[in-house]
Amino acid sequence: MIVKNAEVVFADGVKKADIRIEGGKIAEIAPSIQGEGIDCTGLTVFPGLIDMHVHLREPGFEKKEDILSGSRAAVKGGFTQVCCMPNTKPVTDNKVVVSYIKNRAKEVGLCKVHPVGAITEGQEGNNLAAIGAMKAAGAVAISEDGKSVPSAKMMSLAMQYASDFGLKCLCHCEDGALVDGGVVNEGYYSTLTGLKGSIRAAEDIIIAREICLAESLSLPVHICHVSTYSGVQLIREAKARGVQVTAETCPHYFTLTDEVIASFDTNTKVNPPIREEKDRLAVIEGLKDGTLDCIVTDHAPHHFDDKNVEYALAAFGISGLETSFALSYTALVKGGALTLCELAQKMSANPAAILSLEGGAIAVGAPADLTIADLNAAWTIDPKDFVSKGKNTPFTGREVYGKIRYTVVDGDVKYSA
Repeated sequence: MIVKNAEVVFADGVKKADIRIEGGKIAEIAPSIQGEGIDCTGLTVFPGLIDMHVHLREPGFEKKEDILSGSRAAVKGGFTQVCCMPNTKPVTDNKVVVSYIKNRAKEVGLCKVHPVGAITEGQEGNNLAAIGAMKAAGAVAISEDGKSVPSAKMMSLAMQYASDFGLKCLCHCEDGALVDGGVVNEGYYSTLTGLKGSIRAAEDIIIAREICLAESLSLPVHICHVSTYSGVQLIREAKARGVQVTAETCPHYFTLTDEVIASFDTNTKVNPPIREEKDRLAVIEGLKDGTLDCIVTDHAPHHFDDKNVEYALAAFGISGLETSFALSYTALVKGGALTLCELAQKMSANPAAILSLEGGAIAVGAPADLTIADLNAAWTIDPKDFVSKGKNTPFTGREVYGKIRYTVVDGDVKYSA
């Protein structure tokens, strides 16, 4: 197969090129290659997008999402690889569940699905999970996502043990006692609505703890879904000291503020919560200066019934796989914060590097994982068009730019529009 007449996003710039694919790999890149293929005139080719933070819900919560529906949403959103979090039922804390996810994803045959194992057994915080066995079965990281490891001692042991197997801890940073049942950011709008607030310190204290452990142990750590201006600064200062810390954020943290909760729309309820304008601007600045390495979705699909309740009782989470690229391109590239190359770095190269995944760049010999988009195409987000089971988005009616036209995984077209 040949991808022809495209603007191709390389690490060092955007260039006109043709790409020849053989045996699932990129075999040749040249200004012009003879032969039949996909005519990408007017389209832009990115290295296949990688989302290192999704929830596919299977096994156990297939009413919300499953590996098939989640993979369909992924390739529609331009993602060639996704990493799924362990808060399943049973918890992904052993080689059997890891193997099940890998095998089910292979049967589905759309995007590459990489399981993330739990840090502790049952995500209960008491005993380390079978980290080595999960790595052997195909886990690419460990995380307690949805909660933090309550004990600093247990977190320290997890980082040390994981490093023995070449794995990183992906840390959801939340002091549960400080959150104390809060469901939104504590501030003007929590007061206005009467919704119980959660202070930034609940996130920042655990960010600081994980940084301290990483510095003390001389080991890497990854901070999930950063939402606070102060958290960005903690990570920036740690990187300046040489601490091995990487971090991610999500589109809802650089496109929304907590003003949206005034609607009482439960689709605005996420964890950590959407915060204030100074947080939003700090997240963008963190992406610009490299403090924040990755853009992820934290794709958290829910059944309609999980959100169709009072705000305080609704489930946390946004369905994000099908909107992430367009939201990020519109806000950050068209908004002037990032270049196309920098966006590709945040959504492909850096996730691949952090988790030691194949891919993340367009180069001869690399896997033929490509995301092909029409950057000039404007469209309006409508959850009725989602292929994910989760229709829970706060972005209904928002106009964005950047439509995925093809998603190519190992040389096979898995999505076209």
